[in-house]
Amino acid sequence: MDYAVGLGIAAAQTNAKRRAWLLASLGVNLGVLCYFKYFNFFISTASGFLDWAGLHTSLHTLKIILPYGVSFYTFQSMSYSIDVYRRRLEPVRRFLDLAFFISFFPQLVAGPIVRAMTFLPQVFVKREWAGVDARGAFALFFIGFVKKACVSEFAARFADEFFGSPQKFNHWSACAGVFFYAIQIYCDFSGYTDMAMATARLLGYELTVNFQFPYFSRNVTEFWRRWHISLSTWLRDYLYISLGGNRGTKLFTWRNLLLTMLLGGLWHGASWNFVIWGGMHGVALIFHREWERLTGHAGNVFRKVMAWAAVPLTFYWICLTWIFFRASPLINEKTHAVEATGLQVASRAFKAFTLFGDHGPRAFGMECYWFLAAFALIHWINARGWLSTWWRRLPDPAFAALLGAGTAVALLFVPVKYKAFIYFQF
Repeated sequence: MDYAVGLGIAAAQTNAKRRAWLLASLGVNLGVLCYFKYFNFFISTASGFLDWAGLHTSLHTLKIILPYGVSFYTFQSMSYSIDVYRRRLEPVRRFLDLAFFISFFPQLVAGPIVRAMTFLPQVFVKREWAGVDARGAFALFFIGFVKKACVSEFAARFADEFFGSPQKFNHWSACAGVFFYAIQIYCDFSGYTDMAMATARLLGYELTVNFQFPYFSRNVTEFWRRWHISLSTWLRDYLYISLGGNRGTKLFTWRNLLLTMLLGGLWHGASWNFVIWGGMHGVALIFHREWERLTGHAGNVFRKVMAWAAVPLTFYWICLTWIFFRASPLINEKTHAVEATGLQVASRAFKAFTLFGDHGPRAFGMECYWFLAAFALIHWINARGWLSTWWRRLPDPAFAALLGAGTAVALLFVPVKYKAFIYFQF
């Protein structure tokens, strides 16, 4: 369909016809996405609201099989139609070229979201093995594997234990449990992205960088410039700017920010948890925007203090939002009712992490705190670039031996039970 839309937009003689072609593309793409991903969510929400209002209903959901990666390749396909409409890209003349772009397998099911403008030009360049950075690709794949199979899987043990019964843990272990989930989701998703980028690089293609050490961000705005970059820039360029961006009054800009993040949260999954998560980020973006305006003329002492406090405060807020991202669904798809356990888990985890309320005496062992400290130290060292280039100076046999030895050691820490990538569900 988008192949025909691209040709139709290029051949259209009037803006009205060009707009009609684009609306057809958006309608079909979003319609497919809404059916597969959000049909049961809307039915459950409507039924729950009617029951709350005293109007008992018998609405039924469907047993819909959600295709892997539908959110990612739908956005990729839409980017092609929109860029052709905006005259930033010429439509492809061969259907296989567009099909190759949309179905490129390394990042197909969990991103990064690749845009037609950056990928399609690579399709028309001849690939030769001599131009492939094989050493960099192997090193990147190894790093991604360690992130997922070792770090994320280890962190998941403690995160799952805490979120399964947050009321049993004391304050410090509650903080550790939320921190472990922050580590889990970062290493899980960035690990997949690293392996996807490495696989594509071995084939001679470059994908979009998706993470830039987001937990060292100084504010929420910077966090979204470092976290899931392909999604945040997609939402900015195709949704936020289309809504009007900041070209208007203050309230108009606030509305656009909040609406963009609410829809960005809903993109992650058909659950009110993700809507709340997106809304919290939208409010934080608005708050940061106003904070910058009010403190723009502050003194040097105040700026230095805030420079030291900005990173931990931002990380703390990000972890607060992860609680709602991780907690059980708030609405049961089968009964269409508000799920008490989901609210309880989110509420208890929130209270525990904010050191508010009564909590059980249970605590994690010291090994979990050593792990958190080690992860923070290694992550900080890596963010400063101290580990990024030294291995390139090694002779080929030494690099191969080091990579083989590192892989053998990493395999010792891989758990027996495999957990699917978190973003496979999106």
